Amino acid sequence: MTKKEMAKQVLRLRRTEAYRKAYMDPDFLTRDELRPVRLQLELLKPEMTLAQYGVKSTVVVFGSARIWDKHQSEERIAEISRLLKKTPKDKALRNKLASTRRLHDSAKYYEVAREFGRLVSIKDCLPDKKLVVVTGGGPGIMEAANRGAYEAGAKSVGLNITLDMEQGPNPFVSPEFCFRFHYFAVRKMHFVMRARALVVFPGGFGTMDELFEVLTLVQTGKKSRLPIVLVGKKYWNDVINFANIAKWGYISKEDLKLFSYAETGEEILRQIAGFYRVYPLANGKK
Repeated sequence: MTKKEMAKQVLRLRRTEAYRKAYMDPDFLTRDELRPVRLQLELLKPEMTLAQYGVKSTVVVFGSARIWDKHQSEERIAEISRLLKKTPKDKALRNKLASTRRLHDSAKYYEVAREFGRLVSIKDCLPDKKLVVVTGGGPGIMEAANRGAYEAGAKSVGLNITLDMEQGPNPFVSPEFCFRFHYFAVRKMHFVMRARALVVFPGGFGTMDELFEVLTLVQTGKKSRLPIVLVGKKYWNDVINFANIAKWGYISKEDLKLFSYAETGEEILRQIAGFYRVYPLANGKK
């Protein structure tokens, strides 16, 4: 092999997949066998970043991505109505318009979440610290809570998840705290690890999943007790009969005290502050 051929061969070798450094090789890192490493990385990146900025106590806000502010809601109704005029026999569009009109009444929850995000960012709920707002980082209620914190001049966290049908992060998440996950399980851990309060607005399967995850962790002692506030008592009483679960014996009546209800941002704030006056030692970590 001549020197020229040797030089060309070296260049070819440098371009091979095998020559890449393991941690810079996306094809290697996304192999099934590397799943444990990816799980660890998803755990460590937000953990190290939040520790670097001193974020230790958070309030997690869950709720539907389909709840928009009044203006956004009216715009969506108008847009779908225009499309339906062009194709009046489109059944999917008719159903979408009907559900969008039903959701228009939920715009009030967007404003409550926004107001709460603002209030909790400027007032102390715990005796010695403020709570940092954490959401799933997407639209709807998540956007509203991040927006409230943003308008108060405070940092807030967004824990996005990669989904085909979801939008990207909302614009009110603090850039340094805008995280993206592949694994639901690790994302859920980050919701709970620093949480000192949980506020849950009306929502669908995802919201229910997140709510019952935390209720189970608290019920079983895996997570220190914390205030869990359900916003919109009419909605929650309509979709879940908690009392009947206790009546059938599948939870105890004491478990019904694990959560409370609220309707306004001020009321949510009072309930969180009131909880820590009664249970000051609950401000711990498991």
